[in-house]
Amino acid sequence: MGKRILKKFFFSCVTIVFVVAFNFFLFRIMPGNVETIIARATTTEAVKQRLIEKAGLHRPLLEQFWIYMKDLLTGDFGEAFNSYDGSSNVLTVIMGRIPNTVILLFCAELFAIIAGLIIGVICAQKRTTKLDTGLLSGSLVLYSMPTFWFAMLLIFLFCATLHIFPTGGIFTPGRHYYGMAKILDYLKHMILPMLCMGILMMGCYAITMRSTMINILTEDYINTAKAKGFSTRYILLHHAIPNAMIPMATIIALNMAAILGGAIQLETLFSWQGLGQLMYDALNRRDYPMLQGCFFISAVAMILANFLTDVLYGFIDPRIRE
Repeated sequence: MGKRILKKFFFSCVTIVFVVAFNFFLFRIMPGNVETIIARATTTEAVKQRLIEKAGLHRPLLEQFWIYMKDLLTGDFGEAFNSYDGSSNVLTVIMGRIPNTVILLFCAELFAIIAGLIIGVICAQKRTTKLDTGLLSGSLVLYSMPTFWFAMLLIFLFCATLHIFPTGGIFTPGRHYYGMAKILDYLKHMILPMLCMGILMMGCYAITMRSTMINILTEDYINTAKAKGFSTRYILLHHAIPNAMIPMATIIALNMAAILGGAIQLETLFSWQGLGQLMYDALNRRDYPMLQGCFFISAVAMILANFLTDVLYGFIDPRIRE
């Protein structure tokens, strides 16, 4: 078990090194003159020269890469070409945006996991019935539905027509709430994007859980448990669902990392000030240092999620641990 974890950790570190190299050279080979982009973001020649020197753009390419690697190891992500949230420090801005994305992700994932597991188990138990067909068809529709289209549909229905939820943002503009009132205002703005993200992910979880459960419910140990007289609830909770969680754990971990790395469409449509909207704004401004920081955080989150999932496999399935 220990050797397997060390091996996975080593390959994760190697992957991060390749990601860092790709992250650096990607923006250097993209079309466009960086100095012209910097000139658009500032009004004085002195500030322009300071940004160029800070980014090391006046140095040879390999020397720039060495400086970039050295700065990453010291936690220095550099200075952005533009100001975001009153700051141009890349790491400061990213750390300020990540909590909003993480909170939205956690609530959406929790909703999607619970709803997806319930629907998947029901479909597996009632397979080939009208209930199974209806729930499976609905899950397939949700799974294949474009995020931006579903988000605009919810905005039109619940914001523009019914006026139940605000159209976007994280707080009501022009209002200054404190204490519990501020938390409630934050939650009110979060409900719609959370439901949008959660409902779309729920379809994926429901389909995966149904397929896995159908295979597990035909296994010999399930038939043995039935023959011993165990109740259906006991068999599901203690035998079927735990074994079905292995593929689910992979999808859940990858979804969490992917959303942290960029629910760009969702956050942009709902004006949710998270990492996804930050990446969209930086892309429009061609702000390379900010994009490099966002992509690096996203890639590390994805690699870390894969590593933790591999480690959790040993605790979920004893056969892998042995």
